[in-house]
Amino acid sequence: MSKEKFLKGSLVLSAALFLIALAVNISNAEEPAKVDPAIPSYTKTSGVSGNINSVGSDTMNNLMTLWCEGFTKYYPNVRCQIEGKGSSTAPPALIEGTAQFGPMSRAMKSKEVDEFEKAFGYPPTEIPASIDTLTVFVNKDNPVNCLTIDQVDAVFSRNRKCGGKEDITTWGQLGATGGWANKPISLYGRNSASGTYGYFKQKALCKGDYKDSVKEQPGSASVVQGITEDVTAIGYSGIGYKTSGVKVLELGKETGDCAAPTLENVVSKAYPLGRYLYLYANKNPEQALDPLSLEFLKYVLSKEGQEVVVKDGYLPLPASVAEKIMSGIGAK
Repeated sequence: MSKEKFLKGSLVLSAALFLIALAVNISNAEEPAKVDPAIPSYTKTSGVSGNINSVGSDTMNNLMTLWCEGFTKYYPNVRCQIEGKGSSTAPPALIEGTAQFGPMSRAMKSKEVDEFEKAFGYPPTEIPASIDTLTVFVNKDNPVNCLTIDQVDAVFSRNRKCGGKEDITTWGQLGATGGWANKPISLYGRNSASGTYGYFKQKALCKGDYKDSVKEQPGSASVVQGITEDVTAIGYSGIGYKTSGVKVLELGKETGDCAAPTLENVVSKAYPLGRYLYLYANKNPEQALDPLSLEFLKYVLSKEGQEVVVKDGYLPLPASVAEKIMSGIGAK
């Protein structure tokens, strides 16, 4: 498969995911996320053992850990080693053969696909595993509830490429009153190795540059912890890292367009920071996946695997999408 076909296929699949998810879930927008009842349960097989090595996204660290815990209940002889230092660490690990799976909170860049294809003669296999909402958090005691994307940009970026008229440095500029009006805004974010860092830069900063005052953290949990301890803080991470110490802000493209990070709002584009979380694997298109990798992916895409997605605070895939992915990896 050429790089062009790979990238085109990724775009088509992303569009299909949005449309199918919309059709399946839009009528149940206010209900908590539930696994599609049409997704089949995982069926244990024989002869599965060995080590699962995963290198990549910090955002997906908890997911990978929970998936491995669930998988090893079926296969006690399987051992998992998970390293989550950022999505950019996944492609090199796959190329070097130090990992079977590269979790990424963004799609691979063209350059990364090129490097993989140069090494193997074919592109990596992309497996959408769940749906995430990249979330802007503030301290739980913060009075602000909603921001527009241009406001988010003016808070975090020094370029204001999204169109903000002025630099925003105090909470009063975002509508806070009383004692909050003159409080300075304290910024928390991820480091440049993170797919979340790159996604937020592209979508929330309109590809602008972060302010030097952003306190870059090595992981999403550190971002949330910093906001919990700093009453004037604002930061971003995947919604799966939400705790009782922070509040999720609604976001909109225009003033008054506040939208919560629900599945309906993600697929309708009312909430502007929805994304897919991926697992990448090295699959030769002329060969089947090894039994361990294949069974792990079948588990991830099963009823039990998608229940893990919901448990960790993310949104599950519709059955029709999971079925298409299963066929694509030779699991049907």
